[in-house]
Amino acid sequence: MTTREPARPVTGYAVLGLLSLRPWTTYELAQQVRRSLHWFWTRAERRIYEEPKRLVDHGWVEAREGWTGKRRHTTYAITDAGREALATWLGTPAQVRTGEDESMLRVFFADAGTLEQLRARLDELAEVTRSRLEELATMTEERLADGGSFPDRLHLQALALRRQVDQETDTLAWVTWARRQTDAWVSATDPGGWDTGRVLREVLVDARA
Repeated sequence: MTTREPARPVTGYAVLGLLSLRPWTTYELAQQVRRSLHWFWTRAERRIYEEPKRLVDHGWVEAREGWTGKRRHTTYAITDAGREALATWLGTPAQVRTGEDESMLRVFFADAGTLEQLRARLDELAEVTRSRLEELATMTEERLADGGSFPDRLHLQALALRRQVDQETDTLAWVTWARRQTDAWVSATDPGGWDTGRVLREVLVDARA
């Protein structure tokens, strides 16, 4: 029997997904989010200390009080109802993919600033992307060495790592290209003799490939 799953923010299901692996304290959940979910679901980290309590009120998670020495802590564990809700959610269509990228926001409105600012932001994005790729490489090496904390889920981690590396390498390729294009620009409002039409035609071909 499948119970109709009440609507909840997607972050709630992200937390349920983590709790389906094992019980966690909110501190442990935050650490796990930084190791995994933050690559593709940053909202989980912002709400990680609030969401488990909401899930308890919903009956999908239970809170267990415990002690580490003299320090009290709360560990959260998924309930049977929570597992059923998670499974039901996994069988529903995902929301339209969205993304927030402040670097691209600054590129899009670069004509309100200077060409030097635009180039600096592109250089920063390239540096950050290289750093992210190195972090992903380290994570992949760890998974190859020992399977990580959940070796029985290595096949799913491999799928996620493949996509994330592809996204970062695509970003690095784009920012390298974009930075090279701005070398010929006169200012952030004047691209000089840069062939905007040619670039747009190439974009159209790639979009319809």
